[in-house]
Amino acid sequence: MDSSSECTRVVVCDTDTGAVLKQGYAPHPATGTDVDPQAWLLSLGEAADGGLLEGVQAIGVSAQQNGLLVLDAGGVLVRPAMLGNDKRAQTAAADLVDALGGRPAWAEAVGTVPHAAQAVAKLRWLARSEPDAARRVAEVLQPHDWLVWQLLGRPARRTTDRGAASGTGYWSAATGQYRSDLAELALGHPLRLPEVIAPAEPAGHTPEGLLISAGTGETMAAAFGLGVSLGDAVVSLGASGSVFAVHHTALADPTGTITSYADATGMHLPVVHTLNAVRALRGTAELLGTDLEGLSELALKSTPGSHGLVLLPYLEGERTPHLPHAAGTLSGLRRESMKPEHLARASFEGMLCGLADALDVLRARGVEVRRVFLLGPTAGLPAVQAIAPSVLGAAIVVPEPADYAAIGAARQAAWALGVSHGTLAPHTPPTWPAAASQLFEPGDELAVGQSVRQQFGTVREQTHPDAFTWNPAG
Repeated sequence: MDSSSECTRVVVCDTDTGAVLKQGYAPHPATGTDVDPQAWLLSLGEAADGGLLEGVQAIGVSAQQNGLLVLDAGGVLVRPAMLGNDKRAQTAAADLVDALGGRPAWAEAVGTVPHAAQAVAKLRWLARSEPDAARRVAEVLQPHDWLVWQLLGRPARRTTDRGAASGTGYWSAATGQYRSDLAELALGHPLRLPEVIAPAEPAGHTPEGLLISAGTGETMAAAFGLGVSLGDAVVSLGASGSVFAVHHTALADPTGTITSYADATGMHLPVVHTLNAVRALRGTAELLGTDLEGLSELALKSTPGSHGLVLLPYLEGERTPHLPHAAGTLSGLRRESMKPEHLARASFEGMLCGLADALDVLRARGVEVRRVFLLGPTAGLPAVQAIAPSVLGAAIVVPEPADYAAIGAARQAAWALGVSHGTLAPHTPPTWPAAASQLFEPGDELAVGQSVRQQFGTVREQTHPDAFTWNPAG
């Protein structure tokens, strides 16, 4: 099962082949940033209705990341759950950065720098904004931790996995240990943290005897469901963007550009975020009076380099490179370049060059990238598929739409079940077929893509000199 911020999806998979046999879906009620988590259980029940789970031997749980549930000493919720998209803790995050001595200190301690979404920042916000509630907090869970605990009948043992733990701001992927002092620094008093169990270790069994695996966060589950491995990177195209790759070690980054997550298999998932991806396409489409499909069609009427037009897509400021107060820039305007098709292509090239910059941050730290999985609805646009291989400098894999987070959770459940039966090793997950996908190679266009990137980089340096040599200390 995957419990996202919008819905619950359930897939029932064959243990040996990974084939999806049955699936269910149920929406979550529309809410703000606070939610009664019982709604997630009701949604799960609805998604699994009609005998969907008959014959199931094990369940894996994936869930939205960065949510926070705070419990009192009796295991009762102190307040509604805070969701990952909650931005109230922005000031609290900045306070915590200063409290430990700056961004490099946090990056060294836990591989990530506090931001509003993280549990550690939410705890500081709670201590400052709801002190009466904060004083009652005895332990904390994330959404997948809480769901696993509920499915197991609320046992005394509380568990999580290294993937979800690595996003809290008080667990280090590099050391595999909690920094409970940082959680205490945020909340103001000691608290109980869930036990981090191994990827193939079961969290327990339900009263009916079903095995429940460790579970994990959505990003880690989706990577596992897709079957990404060493040499693979994933570029996620939302309004903002993210680039992550499977790597054998954690990557500490004193600037905080790289967030050092753990994955669901025992490896690592260094992540680089951008603030601008598809929002640049949507903005350009609106300007030209068309939609994304129309923008793609227009872009393909232009040529690589967009007739000299370069769009720096920093519409909301930018995180990579660190330009929090920047605006977008359109450069290279000449009479002959002032045509809709050239602006359309410049928007695609600008978005993809921005993501290539993020990918290069990982490459510069020794992360091998042979293939790039491209995720998100816009990955299917012909302009994206035509431009991405040469600009990103790698073979592009566009998986067919599927519930990859739920499939990853099912694969984890099959792994834990196999280990418990003695048919799988704790360090060898089940081999399921790769996701059905399309493959796009850069081929002879690689040099063309590098020229587009060079043009983009020249404009970026002229507009924002030394953007990628930002010093976190000053």
